[in-house]
Amino acid sequence: MTWRPRAMRWVAYGLAVLIVATMGVLSATLPPDWRLQDRVMLFGLGLVIAAVLHLLGRPRLVATRHNVTIVNSIRTHVLAWPEIIDAQMREGEPWPSVDLSDGSTLAVMGIQSADGELARRQLRDFRALLHERGEGREPDRG
Repeated sequence: MTWRPRAMRWVAYGLAVLIVATMGVLSATLPPDWRLQDRVMLFGLGLVIAAVLHLLGRPRLVATRHNVTIVNSIRTHVLAWPEIIDAQMREGEPWPSVDLSDGSTLAVMGIQSADGELARRQLRDFRALLHERGEGREPDRG
């Protein structure tokens, strides 16, 4: 399963398209005294801004049978299910965090509280998978 934030993706990619289009139109319609280099740099600035907005739109949480991949803005973490102890999103937090078996915590930007009920449902679904796949099995004592 893959969970992605809805609102942030719409805003980030919508703004990226708008900015690149605006810079393209501006580059094409600037007065003739602007050199080609200036026009290219203006359009390049729009591409750089779009790349930064992509970092805001790329977070996701991917759960497979064997592991969990947490893709945040810059870093990607691949974890085995047993490495994750719990997932929680405290009131007022922008996204949930997972408690790891080594005692650290990790932000999960793929679920964002700005999505309201969708975020709560996504976290509930992930926690159900975590309960199912993350806990160690008791040995057979039979």
